[in-house]
Amino acid sequence: MSIISKRLSIPDAQLLTLDRYSDDRGYFQESYATEKYHPLGILDEFVQDNISYSHQHVLRGLHGAHRTAKLVQVLHGAIWDVLVDIRPDSPTFQQWEAVTLSADNRQQLYIPAGCLHGFLTLTDQVIFSYKLSTLYDPNTEFGFRWDDPSFSISWPITDVPCISKKDQEQPTFIAGSR
Repeated sequence: MSIISKRLSIPDAQLLTLDRYSDDRGYFQESYATEKYHPLGILDEFVQDNISYSHQHVLRGLHGAHRTAKLVQVLHGAIWDVLVDIRPDSPTFQQWEAVTLSADNRQQLYIPAGCLHGFLTLTDQVIFSYKLSTLYDPNTEFGFRWDDPSFSISWPITDVPCISKKDQEQPTFIAGSR
């Protein structure tokens, strides 16, 4: 199995396209193997896997943790996935980048530690999978508003998305506050 890696404008972030083997029964796809990711510079030891299920027009994020990297992918449906660089010493500090991830395009997004992450569902049913490089700890997680003017993210929405109470109450970002 090979992985095609595309470096994104945010340092250390990568968009990965995986091989898929299909036949009349369906398909097989390897989703992670340490020895194939290490040569790409993804050296994290992933210690927790999570899955979320969402309906269409759900927006989750923006969430982050200073020490946690993520490797994310869509198992069913499609999303518009956003990462925001809030690492103070990064040349892309406060900049964002977005990609469309879907079960069909076989892509994963590697989100370096110290970046925010969020997504908007584009299909009726989305099953989203993500690996974490540290165990989830609500005491180290932080977040900012999805519509924070500091980031000026151009979300592809025309209606008000479905957002959790927690995400609606997130603070705005103040440069240097974290």
